[in-house]
Formats: sequence, C-alpha cells, structure tokens
Amino acid sequence: MRLSAMGDVAMTVPVLRAFVNQHPEVKITVISRPFFKPFFEGIPNITFFAFDEKERHKGVAGLLRLFQDLKRLNIDAFADLHNVLRSKIIRNLFALSGKKTASVDKGRVEKKALTQPENKVFQQLPTMFERHVKVFEQLGFTFDLSHAVFPEKAILSPEILAIIGDKNQKLIGIAPFAQYDSKVYPLDLMKEVIDKLALDTSHTILLFGGGKKEIELLDSLASNKENVINVAGQLKFQQELQLISNLDVMLSMDSGNAHIAAMLGVKVITLWGATHPYAGFSPFNQPIENALVSDRNLFPKLPTSVYGNKKVDGYEEAMRTIAVEAIVEKIKIVLNC
Repeated sequence: MRLSAMGDVAMTVPVLRAFVNQHPEVKITVISRPFFKPFFEGIPNITFFAFDEKERHKGVAGLLRLFQDLKRLNIDAFADLHNVLRSKIIRNLFALSGKKTASVDKGRVEKKALTQPENKVFQQLPTMFERHVKVFEQLGFTFDLSHAVFPEKAILSPEILAIIGDKNQKLIGIAPFAQYDSKVYPLDLMKEVIDKLALDTSHTILLFGGGKKEIELLDSLASNKENVINVAGQLKFQQELQLISNLDVMLSMDSGNAHIAAMLGVKVITLWGATHPYAGFSPFNQPIENALVSDRNLFPKLPTSVYGNKKVDGYEEAMRTIAVEAIVEKIKIVLNC
C-alpha cells in the first residue's frame, strides 16, 4: 500500500519490479490511487487495486470497507510502504486477523538531524528504495536491487509523433517545476540552459509540466526555438509515460518527474535546492554525480528540509549557485556516455 504522492509511488516501481523478478512465485496487489495505475502496467504478477478516496473508501467507514474488499483477495501478508494513519489502520486490521504485516521506517529522527540548522549531521541516509526492501525482508523475502530491471522503450503512437516529430534525434526531457518553490531552479537560468541546449539542432528538447500557469511558462521557454517543444497539456498521462521512456536524458528538480523517468530506465540529472540527495530521495539507479546541488559553503544550513516545504530567510537564491554551464555540460556528458 502506497497512496501518494506521485514521486513516492513511482519510487516503489523499481523495487516491485526487482521483487517479482526474483520471486516469480509471489503475486502482489498494489493498493494506490487510480491515477497511478499506469505505473504498474505490464509488470508480471502485479495487479492493481484502486483506492477510492472520494466514495467507497472515504473516512473511517470507508477504510473498514477497504479492509473487507482486500480480505476477499485472500491476502497472506500486508506491506505498508506509506506508514500514515490510513495505512496503519489497514495494517492493524490485517494484523488482528492473523496476517503478517510490515511497515516502512521513514527515518524521521535521522532526517531531522540532517535538516536541522544547528549541529547538523550531514551524512547519506538509506534510500527509500533500501527502506522498501527492508519492509519485504520483515515479511520473509530477501532480494536485491543491484541488477535493475526496466521495461522496454514504448513504441510511440502517431499522436505523440505528431507533436514531437518523427526524427532520429537525441531527446532531452526537462521538467523545471516542483511542488515547492525552494526546489525550483530559477526560470531565467533555466531559460539559459534551454537556449544553450537548443543551439545543437541534433537535439529535441521536450518540456514537461502541468496546470495552466506551468503550461504558459513552458510556452515562453519554448518560443522561437524549433527544436524545443512544450508537451505539457498535449498528452494523456499514459502517453506521457511512453514518451518519457524514450528520452535519452531527463533534467528534473527533486520532483516526481525525476522518479518517473528513473523507474523507466532513463538517465536522470537532478537539481537540488532546499533538499539534498542525502535524505534518500535520489532517483533510482542514478550516480550521485548526476545530482547537482546548491553550494553548501555559501548556504551551510542546506538541506533545510526533507520535502522542500520549509522556507529559510536568505536561502531563496541558493539554487543560483548551480551554474548554467555545469548543467549543460552534465547533460552533454550523459548524452555521450
């Protein structure tokens, strides 16, 4: 069970792929929001159960109905990859019914030590992928993530090709937004990144985002450049996943798009502001050198937050310490690997 958010749900996908690859005798039911169902399509031995937050599974009575719905599936063990109130209730109901249960340790104490302004303990914490593996170990299943399993690149539909063009070019994805401003690279600098990348006409640059405001900003970043295309708002979610699977590299903030690209086996470069990869949220199977972080010599309180939801006075411009040239050069290196 993992209900939200998008990036966190995407982070379960590589773990479950590895699990079913190494334990083909086990069937898994993923309980999550209906929107995330495409993440798990095509993975052997996985079925998807849609959590109906607005009607059937709403409130305490709805959670009791959810438990009854799940009981009919003859579940032998319950893995709580969320560990919030809703999932705890379901987990405890399964435990009371005599089933094995296990839950993820989010490491709140060590994350607090990493992000506190004074006496900071600046060290790499276990990744969320490693924490998920431990949940299954509690249930008696051992497996490792060292041999990553990814899906084949999707065949792009005529609708997608009509947008991006049927060209034999390197595809660079850029997702310049995140839930919190403290994790967003300044748009004037991002424009410089895009302008420099667009000079190489052997590249097609695809911009990802959502919502009216983001689409308008992406349109401005793509304007007057033939090889820069704003795909936001033009594709259904499943089509967007198909397109992302064909990217040669994705440039993303510490956000859901990074994890979606990584779960599909795409090389990902991430930019970090208030948050830091040491908290354990780096995209799956990506080298640490692909995480470009803000300058901690100038901003020693970084990271100031696990999720980027805390504002610290004087730290609003921290991401400006990530040089445009460094980002462009990193993309070129990854493309040429």
